[in-house]
Amino acid sequence: MTVQPAPLRIVVADDQASVREGLVLLLGLLPDIEVVASAADGQQAFDLVAQHQPDAILLDLHMPVIDGIETTRKLTELHPGVAIVVLTTYADDTSILAALGAGACSYLTKDADRAEIASALRSAVSGLSVFDSAVRAALLAAATRNAPAGQAPSALPEMLPDGLTRREAEILAMMARGMTNPGIAAELYLSTHTIKSHINRIFAKTGSADRAAAVRYALDQHLA
Repeated sequence: MTVQPAPLRIVVADDQASVREGLVLLLGLLPDIEVVASAADGQQAFDLVAQHQPDAILLDLHMPVIDGIETTRKLTELHPGVAIVVLTTYADDTSILAALGAGACSYLTKDADRAEIASALRSAVSGLSVFDSAVRAALLAAATRNAPAGQAPSALPEMLPDGLTRREAEILAMMARGMTNPGIAAELYLSTHTIKSHINRIFAKTGSADRAAAVRYALDQHLA
């Protein structure tokens, strides 16, 4: 007899009642998703996450009482195990980078359909970041606009030690330069949740007990 996995438990937060109720209805029809609560503002969202301890929250950015960025920051600090997926009308690079820097895993616009939203929630819980096409275009434009003329990225050795991936080596080098997790996340257009996952793997592969030890490893291995 095959045991079915437990459904994904989520909170939906949006100040527009019609949007919020529509999301609750649509996502609630999926057999592997359970909407445990819905919130009309950032404070309610935070309180409901504390109460229900869901796997993920689907969060609008611009909400009353506490906005989505600050809610994301508080949730990341106090409930780091809850994956945060932003669903908003705003696709400007300032909003996107602020959300990712605060700890959001994924960022979708409200043009996303139910299947895309559900997929983003499942991926975020697994530690993967998802961005829809409008968000990817905004990030690419920002990267092109902000890149210094003629500056090439630092070269990494062709052969990396201890099974490090190139992404892990890149993050390790940025750690060695003194960059914080939010700073690395903003630079690489990833969520802080994803950066933390990479850093945990870096610690395991390099035998580092903490950030200082990882930096020493990076210097010893000429990765920074």
